[in-house]
Amino acid sequence: MKLLLTSSGINNASIHNAVVDLLGKPIAESNALIVPTGIYPFSVGAAMAYKAVCGRAPTPLCELGWKSLGLLELTALPSIDKTAWVPAIEETDALLVWGGDPLFLSYWMNQSGLPNLLSSLERPMVYVGVSAGSMVTAPIFGETYHKPYKGTGSPLTLEDMTFAGPAGEVTMNFITARGAGLTSFALIPHANHKDRPDASFANAERWAAKLPVPVYAIDDQTAIQVIDESIEVISEGEWKKVTR
Repeated sequence: MKLLLTSSGINNASIHNAVVDLLGKPIAESNALIVPTGIYPFSVGAAMAYKAVCGRAPTPLCELGWKSLGLLELTALPSIDKTAWVPAIEETDALLVWGGDPLFLSYWMNQSGLPNLLSSLERPMVYVGVSAGSMVTAPIFGETYHKPYKGTGSPLTLEDMTFAGPAGEVTMNFITARGAGLTSFALIPHANHKDRPDASFANAERWAAKLPVPVYAIDDQTAIQVIDESIEVISEGEWKKVTR
């Protein structure tokens, strides 16, 4: 299986070149499906989903010039006969899984049976993740929340954690949850972003201590490329690998 796990989309030349290499052909000759499901638990979810699909979000993905672009809504799949939607996945070149709430997204990925389908595909396909869309590929992942979680999904663990940041300490809910199991590691996106003091490289050690798998903390100019068992970091920025 081929995956390109980004923090903030296809936003630099190195990550763009990696997508083309994984596809084995130009983007203009490739078909894609976009999954916006993860953004819905947020108050701006409806508007952001629209922007993502229209290629107007700050995380370049849909606007890259795909030959064709379809929309796959995970929350609808459990109520639809598989013969109506499985062929679309089997025939696509790239599955673009956008960001949002990873716990909500992983719940609907598993409810739909998508991870098992992706693992069994005979035709090559590239999974392109953005933020939460990248996080959920892990066997287990961690995430922080400013308020108690109110969406769909059940964390394995939930605790308060205090993180140090430039403006002082911040206490957040930290959860761990089961992912799709498409990779052997966990990922922290938006590392060292000014709006994510909890996800600094220093605080990545705190996350990693709660997870039984290696953890990659990547900034918005970095992606992780996975081809079967091979893992490669594609970066024009900064990243850090942390193990327990």
